[in-house]
Amino acid sequence: MEQNLRTDASEVMKEEAKPVPLSLPADASRQEKQAFARLCTLLASAPHGCTDVNTHAHWIQAAKIRNLYEQPLLAAAAHTAIDLVDQGWTIQTGKSGHVFTPPLASGDRQAEKARVRRQEHLRRDEQLRQSSVRRFVESMERTHQHGGRLVSIFDLMRDGRELADALETAGASTDVIRPYVQIVDSSTCELTGFKLHDIWRYFRHTWSNAYATVPGRSMPILIRDAATAFHTVIGLAAISSPVVQIAERDRWMGWETDQFLEQVQAEPTANIAHWLARRIKIQQEEIYVDDLLRDGILQPTDLTAPTSEVIARLRADAERHRQRHHQASTIREVRNIERDAWVDRATTDLFRSKRSAALAETLEIVTLLGAYLSPPTAEGLTKAFSDSKARAQMRRVVRRARGERVGTVIADLTVCGAVAPYNALVAGKLVGALAVSPTVLTAYREKYARPSEIASAMAGRPILREPRLSFIGTTSLYGTGSSQYNRLFWPAEVMGGKSSARMGFHELGRSRSFGTSHFSDETVEALVRLSALRGSLVRVNNLFGEGVSPRLRKVRLGIAALGWPANELLRHGRERILYGVPLVENLRDYSLGIVEEPEYLLNPDLPEADDRVANWWLERWCRQRAARQDVLESMRSHRLVRPVRHGARVPLSTGDGMPPIDQGMLPMFT
Repeated sequence: MEQNLRTDASEVMKEEAKPVPLSLPADASRQEKQAFARLCTLLASAPHGCTDVNTHAHWIQAAKIRNLYEQPLLAAAAHTAIDLVDQGWTIQTGKSGHVFTPPLASGDRQAEKARVRRQEHLRRDEQLRQSSVRRFVESMERTHQHGGRLVSIFDLMRDGRELADALETAGASTDVIRPYVQIVDSSTCELTGFKLHDIWRYFRHTWSNAYATVPGRSMPILIRDAATAFHTVIGLAAISSPVVQIAERDRWMGWETDQFLEQVQAEPTANIAHWLARRIKIQQEEIYVDDLLRDGILQPTDLTAPTSEVIARLRADAERHRQRHHQASTIREVRNIERDAWVDRATTDLFRSKRSAALAETLEIVTLLGAYLSPPTAEGLTKAFSDSKARAQMRRVVRRARGERVGTVIADLTVCGAVAPYNALVAGKLVGALAVSPTVLTAYREKYARPSEIASAMAGRPILREPRLSFIGTTSLYGTGSSQYNRLFWPAEVMGGKSSARMGFHELGRSRSFGTSHFSDETVEALVRLSALRGSLVRVNNLFGEGVSPRLRKVRLGIAALGWPANELLRHGRERILYGVPLVENLRDYSLGIVEEPEYLLNPDLPEADDRVANWWLERWCRQRAARQDVLESMRSHRLVRPVRHGARVPLSTGDGMPPIDQGMLPMFT
């Protein structure tokens, strides 16, 4: 099973992390500084990856630190230091202070995988110890009546012995495994009575990284097996809002801003000039201005003949409402986009700030670039490139267009993998292919053919965005390679495309990202408390539209309150492989909106898509694995007789003296 890790950041960074000197701020008390020094001395001798369920309590007690809650500065520093050491950072202590050094990437593939698993298990195991999570898992494993039968989540796991025996008898065929896609929505499974989302959530808890909801768009997917009585679960996937900026992906697509402008400068066309002019007009028209006119921030003539004075007033208005949003004791949030008026949302402090800032930018673009595009011609575009200020405005237009389209025509495959015993049959490749199939693309288009939350809140009226996907990206969990996505290509005709073309997961590059996966919830809480007590002027309210990754922003503010370098400490020291599946031939131009219609590599309306993909997988991958005795034997270890020892079971303590099964340690396909 392959687990994907969504980066917490909107920017991918590639600089190597360096040793970082860390000490308490100057205003810390002498007792706090002494306690932190004792802790660092103890941690300096700790073995790497001291993962223990009581790690924090153990080291805090060993350092003789008391009343930690009453010392928020020391608490934030101590918890952060313990997490860093737990993830392999080393400490050197001396008269000048404490120097923390991040772990170096290991050349040993298995050692690096173990380090990444340890990093991920920090939060996953913490989550699985929560009483609410345990109650959920136990409720799913408890039998209930449905359709005159007793059923539980175990009925959605296939017994490995039964599957292995069937494969030995009949071989890899649709009689033994019949995969199909089931889009997870608010409905209930007809065969078991479970809510589809609860089924998806249960199996997601078997992943090596913690289960978390994703802000923005998210479409969970189940891959099920119609060859079994209850249609057992083969694997999971999820299509979600993408990371906004990934340099390797953007360059591969050809729409990275500077790369795109260089191409346009080398070959300017009237088509591109028309597109730029149209983009500027749309940008201005999709900003609600009634309250700005009413409050005297704008005059009607300012929209057609903007001046530097009105641009300055708009920026001041944006800053004023941004501060009001972050400092307000209560946050006015409009929760239901189906019921609440878009004008109500537009006039919240958050969106008033966004609108004023966006209009200021748009009017500045008009003043510096507009003359070159009136009328829009290739000659005018050429002249604009000779004006550095006009070129800078073109850059803003392209960035804005990409920022708008990245969340609508591009998506990330944030979850993708098979569960036992299917994972032994390289069913992760089946899940990957089905996750980008016509069935999923059609469901995504239908689900999101509705007003965009942020765009509609900016415009004060319903704004529809393009719901047809052009590209789906993902990342490997391990930088040492991905057996799931490696060589995962298929003839385009499998999905109704041209017989001469092929589709699949292209390797786009490698990157090091930063995020919060290496910090425990205990540490995050301590950092959030410290930032609040030290008077941070910025509040993170977990509101959609406020910005990406609330957890990341909270941790960054807390680390800043310590006076420590956030970028260095947020790097989780992990190289990952980036993959992408282009779905259209005109990738750059359709993704930016230069052309309106996608030239698909597949048939997005193919009705028999699931069967065709399943047949391809059975022939290309499953059959050769099913012929191996070692694979069949590994499958037989997943048993549904009591005590249940099955890799698709959430790894809680079973209560019968048997240790939990760690899905991450089960045999992986090669």
